[in-house]
Order: sequence, then C-alpha cells, then structure tokens
Amino acid sequence: MSHRSFRLAGAARVALLSALILPVATPVLAQSAGQDPEPEARTTQLDDIIVTGAPFGISAEASLIAVDVLDAEALSTAPSGTLGDVLSGLPGVRSTAFSPGASRPVIRGLAGPRVQVLTNGMGLIDASSLSPDHQVAADPGEAVRIEVLRGPQTLAYGGSAIGGVVNVIDGRIPEEAPYDGFDGRVTAQASSVDGGRSVGAGVTIGQGPWVLTLDGLDRRSDDYDIPVPAESRRQVEDEGEEYEDTGSSTVENSASRVRAFGSGLSYIGEQGFIGLSVKRTESDYGVPGHAHEDHGGGGAPDEEEDVTIGLEQTRYDLRGEWRFDDAPVDRIRLSAGYADYTHTEFEGDEVGTVFTSEGLEGRLEIVMPRRGGWNSAYGLQGLSRDFDAVGDEAYVPPVEITELGVYTLHRYDMDSWGLEGGLRFDTRDLDSPVGGQRDFSNASASAGVYFKPVEPLFLGLSISRNGRAPTEAELFAEGPHIATRAFEVGNPDLDSETVTSIEATVHWEQGPWTADMHLFRADYDGFIDLRPTGAEEDELPVFAYVQTDAEFHGLEARLDYQAWQSGEDGLTLGLGYDYVRGDTDLGPPARIPPWSLNARAELDLGPWTTRLTVRRVGEQNRVTDFELPTDAYTTADLYLGWSPDRESGLTLYVEGRNLGDAEVREHTSFLKDLTPLPGRNLRAGMAWRF
Repeated sequence: MSHRSFRLAGAARVALLSALILPVATPVLAQSAGQDPEPEARTTQLDDIIVTGAPFGISAEASLIAVDVLDAEALSTAPSGTLGDVLSGLPGVRSTAFSPGASRPVIRGLAGPRVQVLTNGMGLIDASSLSPDHQVAADPGEAVRIEVLRGPQTLAYGGSAIGGVVNVIDGRIPEEAPYDGFDGRVTAQASSVDGGRSVGAGVTIGQGPWVLTLDGLDRRSDDYDIPVPAESRRQVEDEGEEYEDTGSSTVENSASRVRAFGSGLSYIGEQGFIGLSVKRTESDYGVPGHAHEDHGGGGAPDEEEDVTIGLEQTRYDLRGEWRFDDAPVDRIRLSAGYADYTHTEFEGDEVGTVFTSEGLEGRLEIVMPRRGGWNSAYGLQGLSRDFDAVGDEAYVPPVEITELGVYTLHRYDMDSWGLEGGLRFDTRDLDSPVGGQRDFSNASASAGVYFKPVEPLFLGLSISRNGRAPTEAELFAEGPHIATRAFEVGNPDLDSETVTSIEATVHWEQGPWTADMHLFRADYDGFIDLRPTGAEEDELPVFAYVQTDAEFHGLEARLDYQAWQSGEDGLTLGLGYDYVRGDTDLGPPARIPPWSLNARAELDLGPWTTRLTVRRVGEQNRVTDFELPTDAYTTADLYLGWSPDRESGLTLYVEGRNLGDAEVREHTSFLKDLTPLPGRNLRAGMAWRF
C-alpha cells in the first residue's frame, strides 16, 4: 500500500467513524447536561485515581503496580525538555539522554520497544522506539498529567509495555465542562545553560454541553554548556591518547526547537461525552556527536556535516464514554487515533534519510458494574501501521504492521484483602516486501494478592507472564545505523520474547511517615539483544540481533517524613533509592543504569516554597565488552517559588540546577562518552492557572 493511499484511507476511516458515532452518541448524551463538580472535588479525584492500566480506576495507595504521577501543578514548573529528561529521576526511571531534542524514558534498565509511551492511553504511531535519536511525538509541555507505570503487569497495552508504560494525558478532548465555563493555563520559562526559552498556553471554553479546547507550545534552546570537554576521560584514554582537561565547553549541534498546537471539541452530557481533537507537532534539533562522515567518532569537526533532524506529525483523535444506570454494563469507552509522522535526517543542508510512520489505532473497553467487591473490564485493541525509510541510512525496510489484542482485567476488593488478575491475547503481523512476512501470537497473564493487616499497611505480591513480538528493526534491519555507531543486522527467525516477573509491594502511611517500596525480579526467555559479531561493514562494527536468556532484579524505595505542619505550611523530608541489575547468558546487558539515591527537603511557608534536592548516582563498572564504565556524580538543585495566595493559581519561581557544576554522564545514553549532560543552570519562569 502506498503512503498516499494509506493516508487517504486513514483519514477516511476517522471521518467515517466520526460520522457514525456522533449522531448516535449525541441523543444518548443529551439526556441531561451534567453539572460540573466543585474544583476541589474534581482535583482530589484526579490526584487519587490512577487511570492508566486500570479501566475501573484504583488509588495509588492500593495499587499492585509501581506507579508515579506528575500532576498539573508539578508539570507547570518542571524544567522544559523532552519526555525522558523530565521523567528522569523518578524511582526506577532514567533517560536515554541522546540529545536535548531526543530522549525516551528508561524504566528498570529497559528502553526502546519495551517501554510503551502513550498519549491519552493510545499509541503514538511514531518511530521513536526505533532509534535513540528519534524524538517522542508527545511533549511534557502539552500534558496536564503524566502517569508512569513500572513493570510488565499492564496487560491493557500488550507486549510493547513489557517494561513499563508512560501515559501523557493532555486533556485536549474534554471529559467534563470547566467550572464557570472557562479555565486556562499559561507557562513561560528561560534557562541560562542553553539560552532556553519556552512558552505554552491552553484554554477550555464551555457553552452548554459543548466544550472547546485550544493549546499551543513553543520551546527552543541553543547549544548547551558543560563543565568539561565533551569527550570523556575514559574515551580519550581508551583511544590511546592523553586526556587534557581544558575546562568548560559547549556541546556543538545540540540546539533544538519544538512547536506543538492543537484543539479539541467535546459534547458532554449526563451519560458521558464524545469528542474529537487534532494536533500538529513540528520539531527541529541537532544530534551532537553525530556527523555524516563520523562513523567511528573520529575525524576533524570542520570536515564533517552536522546532522540535524526535522520531525512532523499530524494527529487526529476520537474519544468517548457512555455511562449506564442499572444496566448490565457500567460504561463503554471508545478511543481511536490516526497519525501521519515524518522524521527527516539532514546532512548539512541535504536530505539524508526519511522515516515515515502512518497508522490508525483503536481501542474499545467495556467496564462492568461493581458487584460484591468485584470490578471487571473487557477490551479490544487494534492497530494498522505503515512504516517506511528512504535514504543512505534506511537500515530498516518498508513494513506494514497489523496488531490485534483482546484482554480482560479483574479486581476483587475487600476491607482487609483483595485479588487482582488479567488475561490478554495478541497477534502481530509484519509484512515487508524486502524482509519477508512474520506473524506472532502471544498470551499474557497476571495475578496478584494484597493484604492490609493493619490500617496503615498495604502488602502486595503479584506475578505475571508477558510476551512481546519482535519489532521491524529486530527482524529486518540491514545497514548502517549511525545513531548507535553500528552496522545493524536483524534476524528474521526471531521468536517472541517472554518474561515471567514477580513483584512485592509495600505501602505504609502512619502519622507523619509515608513509605513505598517495590522489590522485583524478571526472568526473560528469548531476550532479544543487540551484540557485536566481530566483523566490520562500511567502517562500522557489525551488531546482530540475537536471543538469549536474561534476568533483571532490583529495588525501588521511597520514604517521606512530615517534620512540621501548621495549617498549609510545613516541612517535608524525603529519601528515594533505586537499583537494578541485569544478567544474560552473554554477559551483562548494555547501558544498565547504576543505583541512585535522592534526598529532598521542601518547606512551604506562607506564599513561599523552597525545595532542595540532592542526588547521588553511583558509578557503573559492570559493563559489556563494547561499552565503557561511567563515574559516580552528585548534583544539587535549589528551587524557590512564590505565589501571592493559595487560590490565585499564579507561581513565580527560580531554580538553580546542578549547582556544583558536576560532570554528568548518563550510563543509559549511547552518547555518554561524547556529550555529558548540561552543567550549572539557572532557570526562571512563571505558571498561571486560571
């Protein structure tokens, strides 16, 4: 199928689906226009209930899944950046840190196709999981909430969630009317280390049952400063040269710019809602340490063409929910999304390689009424995607991908104990005119039990078995992949990889103390890994996809203490720790993050909020034979915010980041020995919610 025919077919499907559903849904929803609850009640419900992976909704304190949430307040003052960088530092979460323009989350040492990034519960239909230099087509600046689920118990999303899920919720399709018919947000900030500046705004307008949203984001930055030479001491000495610390420098070709804007329209009634949205994303960014002729990292910079990337995506979404009273079904949810994505790599001013991804995804969920403590849900998910790559570095051939999944999730809640479980069956078909055709079927299941022996204590134990079909790159790759500095070779005979995992969960809250801990182990059968063959092609080392057995285990723990409280003023102290270790039959996996320890003190006093965060990341010397170790580092961040009063919605803030100007090299990054993370940075901004 050609790109043009797929584009027309995809657009037609969305239009047809809208035409069929809107006339049917509107009379049902119009039975009575629902009144919006008070803002305080709405906010409390949103903060307490986790929507990702649990169609019937559960609170974070009663979850067997390790979950973290960044709400609207936290996101409004978070440092501007791509998704991986904003989330890095959460328990068990790091960043691929490829460049300021491209970073994906790394969860428990797993990245790429094993971490599913969603927007409003739907796949992105981009190519960001294919390569670390590909940007995620969802920006934190658009989000009103981000939920991060760690571990493979998320059956609602299939094999691509075998390592975890990140769900970016943008609120572009309203599900309820704004209080008093209007609300909005404005954010702006600037940073010194990269000349960064960003602005974002969004409004929601309600008129009767109709609610309209408009939003936009513009973020840009220049090349960023670092406290040391870009190339690491270990890299220089490994090349047999003498390292010379020439002091601070600038990472060339690290500038970036993102523009995103969208709109949504919903019809909201007492029985539910139905809505449509459209979003346009445009991004341009440099790839530091990556030049056209620099296959091996050598050569003089003035003899090479800088590589820059341009990303464009247009996306249309349809989402609705129907609620029923005194019926066999409690609610029905429908989501559909169509996206047209293009990723263009420029070598100087010339177009090098173009990656395109175009597809349509849909999801239908039926949630049953709660009966005798039982919650149940049933779902159907389908995807049709057309991927192509054209150019000198088109190392993956064209592929048509079709997926279908059915699942059911259940939870039994009693006062002092409960059960949880689910089943899913997936099919995945990959058809390439060059690589051939493969189809896969996977069954996944999970089960868990929890106890509340005393009121402040929650103890949970869960076990799951999940399957993941290979990706197009793992099966069909054949060519130079300059982002990874390798000539990659796929294996069309790969089988699905499966993982059996077990996780123990502890939640505890008593008086001023709150604790959360997760101890996990995951055993992989047929773990798909990329390993060197010892050969060389196009002046690059050849890496081939192979299957082996693997085991990951680790710990994530967090402890908070309310040292002082007087009304809305208070002092909170916190500690967080995470650790993961991986082993395979071929040795340690590459790019496994070392342990980290975070200490935090936050003081709220009148209109002022002060927060000090100190983070220690250990060295990583347990590495493969084709990567170098990384040194430990310590960073300190100091935040000061001012709000004229608690109800104004306005916050002005300044923050010093990496105050000690530490050399930070993230072990999860392919570029860790060529480009460290930014040095000392002063940022200032404002956030206004009205």
